[in-house]
Amino acid sequence: MVEEIGNHGEFEKFVEKGISVIDFFAEWCMPCVMMAPVFEEMGEKFSKLKFAKVNIEDNKELAEKFKVMSIPCLIIFKNGKEVQRIVGAVGEEVLEAKIKAVK
Repeated sequence: MVEEIGNHGEFEKFVEKGISVIDFFAEWCMPCVMMAPVFEEMGEKFSKLKFAKVNIEDNKELAEKFKVMSIPCLIIFKNGKEVQRIVGAVGEEVLEAKIKAVK
């Protein structure tokens, strides 16, 4: 299941424990739109991990804090710390390999 994170407080609580995969996106971004079904599928496949989306238009402070310069930008957190970053649209196999590398 993929959640939508609305603010900084929600974000901090979401990533503080375990492995979290966060998709920084914008609704006007075509590569983001193309990545959405892949991200949703990974959320179902790796149900023990946490998946969430952060709209950079609504959460500029989070995008700035994590230096998100290009989207889509997927950041994998382990116990609140960034451990992996994927910039740009990637295929299912690439995303799955990156997620498995963190576990």
